[in-house]
Amino acid sequence: MRTTVGWQALGTAHGLRRARLERRELRADDLAVRVDYCGVCHTDLHAVESRDGAADPPLVPGHEFTGVVTATGDGVTRFAVGDPVAVGNIVDSCGECAMCLAGQENFCHAFPTLTYGGTDRQDGSATLGAFSREYVVRDRFAYPLPAGLDPAAAAPLLCAGITVWEPLRALGVSPGTRVAVAGLGGLGHLAVKFAVALGAETTVLSRSSDKADDARRLGAQGFVVSNDPEQMAGARDRFDVVIDTISAPHPLGPYLGLVAMDGTLSHLGHLGPVTVETMDLLVGRKKLSSAGSGGRPATAAMLEFCAAHGITADVEVLPSARVNEALDRLRRNEAHYRFVLDMSDLD
Repeated sequence: MRTTVGWQALGTAHGLRRARLERRELRADDLAVRVDYCGVCHTDLHAVESRDGAADPPLVPGHEFTGVVTATGDGVTRFAVGDPVAVGNIVDSCGECAMCLAGQENFCHAFPTLTYGGTDRQDGSATLGAFSREYVVRDRFAYPLPAGLDPAAAAPLLCAGITVWEPLRALGVSPGTRVAVAGLGGLGHLAVKFAVALGAETTVLSRSSDKADDARRLGAQGFVVSNDPEQMAGARDRFDVVIDTISAPHPLGPYLGLVAMDGTLSHLGHLGPVTVETMDLLVGRKKLSSAGSGGRPATAAMLEFCAAHGITADVEVLPSARVNEALDRLRRNEAHYRFVLDMSDLD
């Protein structure tokens, strides 16, 4: 086994502690990647908070990262030692089902292998995430990091970025499309950047008028305060696509009211149960959809688009030793807009 160091959750009362970790020896199609930067996602916080204690399986969070290839398996031809790469929250899939064959490994019928908290398809071991100095990944699920993208600011593209990119592309957002983005956080700010770069007429929906200046800085042309009844009424039936990135449970009716005839509300932020009044869909033939992560072709295309348009996440970079601080601040909604850990202090 290969050994490295990282930050392991030992129970909710103790946060994450530095620990020695084991990685598998390289298979023929594996890469060893020195993890340089790893984003901190709400999923990481939920995973840590959901632990009952030491009886739980080992947990090392982290599923959006950039780094450099340090070794390759005998069968790898796409990458060489020294190549900068990016890896997201999916590190394997069955490769045989209809979804995988369509390039939608994120919807694999046999369930994709997640970067952490998953099960390795060959040896049955639990996957440990990228809050560590090294990660071993199948080469098909690593992506060349385009030149010109800052590796720290690019790391969140591999989760937050692809999560909003896929529905924007699937819904045909292009010049002239009227897009609203609900929630201006880790997902939302990237949705705004993508929609603007795709040529859409872009509006931000937020409970706080304090975010109006930031919305304009990101390129949005419009801003609606979502708890202002008059402003919401004025935006009724206005948008072809509403991208809902709000992470807390909330009623969908007010946002469906903003969707134009034959338009779509894409619900991304909160993945729990929702209740929808049929009339909110019926009047205007409106559609409710969702999406999660992305397949390999879409992820590669997103990275190239980001390189062409100079798009990265707005990040605050912290040394990895401050991981518990990052999680605490994320819990208090203090991220602006994504925390990224610099893993070099693990050397």
